Amino acid sequence: MSAAIRKPSLATCDHGDSALAQCVTQLVRRYLRDLDGNAAGADLHSLVMHSAEAPLLREVLAWHRGNQSRAAATLGINRATLRKKLSQHGLE
Repeated sequence: MSAAIRKPSLATCDHGDSALAQCVTQLVRRYLRDLDGNAAGADLHSLVMHSAEAPLLREVLAWHRGNQSRAAATLGINRATLRKKLSQHGLE
C-alpha cells in the first residue's frame, strides 16, 4: 500500500491569505505608494512577474541540487520551459 503524497500548505493569516500573498500585497502597496500617483505605464504586472520568477526558479533549482527535471516537475512546467526561463533570467 502506498503512502499518500501530502502537499505542504502555505501558512495563512486570520483572513485566509497565505504568507506569500501577504508579502506580495505589502510589496505592491509599497511600490504603488512610492510611485506617488504616477502608476500609469508602470507595467506593474510584468515587473512583478519578472522579479518573482528569477528567485523562484533559483530556489527551486537549488532545492533539487540543480536537477532540472525535478525542479520543472515541482514548478509544474516542462523541462524545456524551465531551461528557456533560466536562460531569460541569466540563470543558466
